[in-house]
Amino acid sequence: MFTESTGSNFDRQIELFLKAYPDRFQVWCGLETREIEAQDYAVRALRELERCYRMGARGVGEITDKGWGVQAREESALARSRRLRLDDPRLGLFWEKCAELKLPVNVHIADHPSCWQPLGPHQERTPDFQGFNLSSKDVPSYEELLGSRDRLLARHPRTCFIFCHLSNQGNDLAALGKTMDQFPNLYLDISARDYELGRQPRAARAFLSRYQARVLFGTDMGWERHMYEEWWRLLETADEYMPGRIWWRYYGLELPDGLLKSLYRDNALRLLNWTK
Repeated sequence: MFTESTGSNFDRQIELFLKAYPDRFQVWCGLETREIEAQDYAVRALRELERCYRMGARGVGEITDKGWGVQAREESALARSRRLRLDDPRLGLFWEKCAELKLPVNVHIADHPSCWQPLGPHQERTPDFQGFNLSSKDVPSYEELLGSRDRLLARHPRTCFIFCHLSNQGNDLAALGKTMDQFPNLYLDISARDYELGRQPRAARAFLSRYQARVLFGTDMGWERHMYEEWWRLLETADEYMPGRIWWRYYGLELPDGLLKSLYRDNALRLLNWTK
């Protein structure tokens, strides 16, 4: 369970979920982001991580940088040169402690690259996604944000980083595969990227087969029954030209049972350190 919280708010999540249902939840903490320009920030962030771990945190996430800085939004963002980035030296101790404590980190970097393109009739995503548009805004480019991801992975090879939404690079699985080959500590989930997998079924099947020990199932799309049924149809059948959540049509991947078992269950049990 991603709480994205620290301090008293995290403690409340522990009381609500972990203490009441210790066998049914795994609780993840967030990152301390108050007063990031203070001299003691790095130490404070590290100490809060250690405290959350003692309280029961078994992962960190979701950590997000869509351009406004780590855990920041447009309305609260600092000037671009002052923003906290994933590869910021101030977070070095934090990431190393995650490795030491065997805490996986879930990261949301950038967004779909179309967000950096002007709105108009040639946008490849539906009007539902206009709220995510970053064109002409004071944010780094899509490529610059992916660069911060790569520097993070290179500097902290012992830390397990799970980049959600196929690291927002599902539009270019060949490039993403090269990054996977370069950084063994990079893991992925497929949450909310059904539209990337379903429109390139052969490439997606090959990618998931090659990296089947490093990709986890995720949804990020609610919890209604039809949502799970749509994922089942996409991943497990050979159906073609299916109505999709985005305006593209989907094609089923018909993944083999062994790959599905890794995707749905085995990778999560191994990477998330699940114990009762």
